[in-house]
Amino acid sequence: MYNFFKHTVGSIFSISHPIFITAILNIIFLMKGGILEVFLESAKGIRHTNLIGKPKYYVIIECGIQQNKSKSSKGDHHKVSWNEKFNFELSMSEYQKLTHLRLRIMDKELFANDTGFVGEAKIYLEEILVEGNEKGLIEVAPKPYNVVLDDETYKGEIKIGLKFIPNAVIKEVGRGINAIERDTDDRIWNKLVEMCKISWCRLSIYGRKLKPSEYKRI
Repeated sequence: MYNFFKHTVGSIFSISHPIFITAILNIIFLMKGGILEVFLESAKGIRHTNLIGKPKYYVIIECGIQQNKSKSSKGDHHKVSWNEKFNFELSMSEYQKLTHLRLRIMDKELFANDTGFVGEAKIYLEEILVEGNEKGLIEVAPKPYNVVLDDETYKGEIKIGLKFIPNAVIKEVGRGINAIERDTDDRIWNKLVEMCKISWCRLSIYGRKLKPSEYKRI
């Protein structure tokens, strides 16, 4: 996607020098948004779907249209730990529409490639997003959330911590790629200025054929 835009920008503006193209692409792809950091700590008292053997659990975390998968971890006495952190980069329009985080706990079957559904938890995000926007940053320490089964009954709990950082800069080179750059407005502009630091002398040179004596100056 990035290469496609690089070629397109160069064609439209008749620009061949990489510094100009890079500067324009950074303006296009750097956008304001927010970062939702999810800390997956542990779960306990959850359902064991394997008939034999020790259960091996993993979690699928869904945040809007984005999805992440945790490592697999063996349960011990109905408790399992992951201690993993996941970042979800969200455009402003995405996190304004975001209502909840969904966590599906899965149990890897011992003698099959299939997996068993253990249960899920939903964490509603409106309060944390609003407060994070007001304060500039909000962090919620890990706390337990009920795990809901297929029949809508509860069994066990999953412990999750959350952190929301609004007004972050998202370097979006293709959706779904974890390429986030947190920065202040001043630093963003400084980076763009540095990329465009070319003297007016060089600007005039790029528009015509170079003389042999000018090659060393570029």
